[in-house]
Amino acid sequence: MNDDHRDDNTRTPSRRRFLECMAWAGAGALWMVQGGVAQARLLGAAGDGTPAPAASFGFVQISDSHLGFHKAPNPDPVRSLRETIARINALPQRPDFILHTGDLTHLSKPEEFDTVAELLKEAKTGQVFYVPGEHDVIGDNGKAFFARFGHGANGGGWYSFDHGGVHFVALINVLNLQPGGLGFLGADQLAWLKRDLAGLSDSTPIVLFAHMPMWSLYPAWGWGTQDAAEALALLKRFGSVTVLNGHVHQIQQQVEGQVTFYTARSTAYPQPPPGAAATPGPLQDLPAGDLRHAIGLREVRHVRGAQPIAVTDRALD
Repeated sequence: MNDDHRDDNTRTPSRRRFLECMAWAGAGALWMVQGGVAQARLLGAAGDGTPAPAASFGFVQISDSHLGFHKAPNPDPVRSLRETIARINALPQRPDFILHTGDLTHLSKPEEFDTVAELLKEAKTGQVFYVPGEHDVIGDNGKAFFARFGHGANGGGWYSFDHGGVHFVALINVLNLQPGGLGFLGADQLAWLKRDLAGLSDSTPIVLFAHMPMWSLYPAWGWGTQDAAEALALLKRFGSVTVLNGHVHQIQQQVEGQVTFYTARSTAYPQPPPGAAATPGPLQDLPAGDLRHAIGLREVRHVRGAQPIAVTDRALD
């Protein structure tokens, strides 16, 4: 796979500009890709002052709510999740649905699952789609999670659905974790994915979502999926692929060919950047008031065209 984080002067100017701008994409910019050229815009306006193209639909990604966590820097993740839901309900365009990319809970306790379910009933969206995080499958290999939050999934928990001309695929990569804590899909899920994609046109936009990163973000901390390359090989023929993940509690992006990867903020607490600490874990020494800058949600809009996904990251502050 290509490593598009490196500084490579052989890339086209538009490609380099895209990668330079990604560093501040979480500051309220709306990403649009038109004719193969990425542009960062203020919300609601194009760079030349003309209105941004209307979205055919929109949805929200939230992740890593960790209900049951009660330590620094956020002893009350229930409150921050409720604030996140209030922000969703206040969006100028109501999202069609929410994707929750895992770690709903901290310890997979029944009362933690109950609280998540009740809170998300407050969201003014059509539906919530879930995948589990590793904290949601503690002790029972996900049995309680799938009983409460499964969406017509097969026996393995993975599933897909279509919405507005986009094909959504939910993958499970938190069972049977590999050495170092890397995610794992497994042969059965990969075989299912091959069958699921087989009947789709190459022009079908794909949005794939899972908990752990589907690219090698930082394998030393288990921030990756061991057999992700086999899944991505099945997606090579599609012109537009967006991959949404959680797990790392921060915004990280990667571009590999026609695939764009986005990890999301947590609604509970941030973690250090890759390699910036001895181990991953909650950043407990945040200065007062900084927590709300580091947690939040992601709004995603589908705009009809060659590259239809536009992403806006919003902190709670």
